[in-house]
Amino acid sequence: MLDEGLIQKHGGYRTLKSYQTTTLVYDFTFEFCNKFVKDYRMRDQMIQAARSGRQNIAEGCQASGTSKKTEIKLVNVARASLEELLIDYEDYLRQRHLLLWGKDNPEAQAVRGLAYVENRSYSTYQSYLEKPETAANAIICVIHQASYLLDQQLKALEKAFLTEGGFTERLYRMRKAARDD
Repeated sequence: MLDEGLIQKHGGYRTLKSYQTTTLVYDFTFEFCNKFVKDYRMRDQMIQAARSGRQNIAEGCQASGTSKKTEIKLVNVARASLEELLIDYEDYLRQRHLLLWGKDNPEAQAVRGLAYVENRSYSTYQSYLEKPETAANAIICVIHQASYLLDQQLKALEKAFLTEGGFTERLYRMRKAARDD
């Protein structure tokens, strides 16, 4: 069972915060690439990395009922995709001689503070997407938040797997208990 801190109620639904945050990353990346990235190959690469981050969380959750190992593997793939995307944004800034915000930068702190806005969405961050430097830095902040959430999710999944086992282990315990009766 995942820690309630990793789950958010949104419109009557319980959703993983990591999934919500990677949805923002995907939406921002799609918009950023269409506005600012001219190279088709780089644009496609960045959008696919953002999509992979989001999709692998969804696939992992779907697989969780039958295979905790598969769920952990897919969440790790999501995490790796976000790391790849982060490097793409950092490269974008570096190659264009644009400023990369440090964590103490007031603008970075303002973006990080938006994580606590109830029912945050694309429109919560839309004002940051006007200029490429501001947009890339804002998205980098959100990627860091998504990565943190995925790290916490992985810790919770690994702990549950170690203490409860996976589907195969549960079936074995049930078969053993049925034989022992």
